[in-house]
Amino acid sequence: MMKQHRPIVVISIIIVVVGVSVVESLHTTGHKRKPVHTRALNLQAEYTKWIRWIGTLRHSLYKPAKNLLVPSFYLVVDTTEGVGDFTSVQEAIDNLPFINIVRVVIKINAGIYQEKVSIPITKAFITLEGAGADCTIIQWGDMAGTLGPDGRPLGTYNSATVAINSPYFIAKNITFKNTAPVPPPGAIGRQAVALRITGDAAAFFGCSFLGAQDTLYDHTGRHYFKNCFIEGSVDFIFGNGLSLYEGCVVHGISNTYGAVTAQKRESSADDTGFAFVRCKVTGSGAFYLGRAWGTFSRVVFAYTYMDKIIMPVGWQNMGDPHKELTVFFGQYKCSGGGASFSGRVSWSRELTDEEVKPFLALTFIDGHDWISL
Repeated sequence: MMKQHRPIVVISIIIVVVGVSVVESLHTTGHKRKPVHTRALNLQAEYTKWIRWIGTLRHSLYKPAKNLLVPSFYLVVDTTEGVGDFTSVQEAIDNLPFINIVRVVIKINAGIYQEKVSIPITKAFITLEGAGADCTIIQWGDMAGTLGPDGRPLGTYNSATVAINSPYFIAKNITFKNTAPVPPPGAIGRQAVALRITGDAAAFFGCSFLGAQDTLYDHTGRHYFKNCFIEGSVDFIFGNGLSLYEGCVVHGISNTYGAVTAQKRESSADDTGFAFVRCKVTGSGAFYLGRAWGTFSRVVFAYTYMDKIIMPVGWQNMGDPHKELTVFFGQYKCSGGGASFSGRVSWSRELTDEEVKPFLALTFIDGHDWISL
């Protein structure tokens, strides 16, 4: 329920969202296909060229971000009626203007909020601030196979407990949880997303993401995860975001085997990929660092501790050997029982100082434009 509070005056603006699609063909009509070794050399040359300019030029798919960091007003959510302005997170979001143009901080008091939450694309500049990841929990239990209102399966995209579609989102000290149980290997329709982030320029500080298969859908856009805890069993960090994970704990839960990441970069022109810097990989079971969901999947681990749950081979081609020529899987100065590079697949990389440099700092995600530390 909503308490009485001062009316909010908002000047309406028109937001035009321009989607940019980059399409690349890997085949040349009417010509013989180049030999494998020639294509491999060409791809290596393309990567070397990318290394030279990625640190100095802005990512081609994104424009400069113009974030609003100073709050204009606050709302409070509490499970007890009469204590806060609202008793559910979704109710607080629904009561914001259809087009939001100021920074709104929604403080979520300690409690378990049993609800699905969706922030539409027009409601930018929202901050969700909890009382601590152990205290403020938003949870739901949908899976890809769960039937929706139309009687059809929701699918992975719509299984999310929390779905963020708007730009300039910030979350602090909250747990996002999907309560679906850990599925057995090969189970159908058991993908269960705790949080899907589709909006650009989103930052998460001190948050936890709990689930099993497909926990964190890092769908699209530039994202920053600082000191977060991410738990899952299969492909539990996945999508096609351009994202930096710094100081995070990545925790595998499996009685058999699983994979930490499944990055979906489909073109060599896509400015996407996951970088894990000064993180920890822990848990139980046997895990790949990543699977090649996209043809040009890109994942890097740097200065990261990996315990023995990481299998010596490290990476998996997802059943398509052709991806071994185009993916970019690498590690740099990692430690722990699962970090040895000696047993890694031949198509992964132990990065040089020059190769790893673009992945280590906020420049990887143009973060200086929109992140305030």
